[in-house]
Formats: sequence, C-alpha cells, structure tokens
Amino acid sequence: MTVPTADSDIKASPMHAHCQTCRLNSLCLPLALRLDDLEDFDAIIRRRAPLKRGETLLDPRTPFHHVFAVRCGSLKQQVVHAEGEERVTHFYLPGELVGLEGVAGDGHPGTITALETTALCEIPFDRLDVLSAQLPALRRELYRCMSRDIRDDRYLHCRLAGHTAEARLAGFMLDLGYRFQRCGLSATRFRLPMSRIDIGSHLGLAVETISRLISRFQQAELLHVARREVTLLAPERLAGIARGAPIGERADA
Repeated sequence: MTVPTADSDIKASPMHAHCQTCRLNSLCLPLALRLDDLEDFDAIIRRRAPLKRGETLLDPRTPFHHVFAVRCGSLKQQVVHAEGEERVTHFYLPGELVGLEGVAGDGHPGTITALETTALCEIPFDRLDVLSAQLPALRRELYRCMSRDIRDDRYLHCRLAGHTAEARLAGFMLDLGYRFQRCGLSATRFRLPMSRIDIGSHLGLAVETISRLISRFQQAELLHVARREVTLLAPERLAGIARGAPIGERADA
C-alpha cells in the first residue's frame, strides 16, 4: 500500500484555494488570525505555478523580496562552503516557510530547489512587515516561524556535533516523522522526498554509510524501507539511539 505523501495532496490543495480553506493554515502564518484579518493576509499572497522536480526557487543571486510557504511537496537548500564543498543544509516540508534567511539583508545563503512537484504561496516581505505591524497575532506567528527555524538549526548542529552516524540517522528519521505529523500526515509512515545522497550530505555522512545504516536498522527491526517508503517500527528505540544508545539496546534497557 502506498504511503500518503505531501506530493500526493496537490489535488487536495488547489492553486485557487485561499487561506481560509487551506488545510495547512494552522501551521502557516495565518494561525490564530481572525476571519477578517485572514482576508487581509490572503490579499497579499500570490499562488505560484508549482515547481517541478529540480527547478530552482532561490539562489544566492536572488534579491530578497519574498518569503514562501510550502503548500505541498518539498525542497532542499544547498550551500557551498568556503573550501568548495556543497552541503545540503535544510529540507522544507508542507506548512514551513522558505527564505527567512534573507531577512538579515545578506541575501540567500544557498540554492533552494524542489525535490518533487511543489506548490508554494509567495508572500511579499515588505507587505508582510507592514501587515504584521497592524496585526499582533500575525507578528507573533512570524516570530514563531523564525524561532522554529533557529531551534531546528541548533538541533541539527547538536545532532551532528560529536554524535555517531547511528545517532544522526535515527534523529533525522524521528525529526522527519515529527514534521510530517505536524502537517497532518503519519509520524511513523511516510515517503522520503529526498535521496540517500541528500540525506548523507545533510548529516555529513557518505551515501554508503546511509545505505549500510538503513540495512542495520531494518535488521534490528527499528524501521522498514521499501524504495523511499519508510515505516518506523520502534520510535522509542530510535529515540534511544538518537541519544547515544547502541542499536541492539532498547531505549528503556
């Protein structure tokens, strides 16, 4: 049986749908807005034609004028470090905002491309800034989204610093499940929109290491993977591994 994915929900989130009817409005900036305020917010948004897989949304040369809300699909951000190495630094899932890094005024740090067919809402930041000054609830939600991005980045740094490869992958799978659950999908059954190469780049691991670890996790009955469809069989044990427990040891042992 096919696992439901954000990509499969494009028909459920048509391009002409407004904030009032969008199934993700409890995750995006409209959260907690009154109906009349929601209409004001909706008026500044442009619904873009969906990006196809591999198409670029932003790159370091793109001037900062907009932020984007992911309606369905997913994207990745790649940054080239000073030594020339390209690293996947972030994945964006439905209900999440893209492009907030540009608020600092230094442009965008990397290139953001679609991992699959992806629909977005385009939000002019200057108009969002003015409207958020008039609507305290909107301003709070904007701060919440920024805070979530900062928290996620710090969590990633903590996950990478001094952690084993097993802990990195376990934490990554659990984090994906949490984020899919946040947008109304299953926390334990989901489809990976990204390749193993991208996962390895994100976690600082070779693709061979990712493949080997997935095989070990399957043998230990921690998860099951069929192509890109993932079932987390033992989330509690995965949480223990993410904290440093050996693969063969249960989290409550």
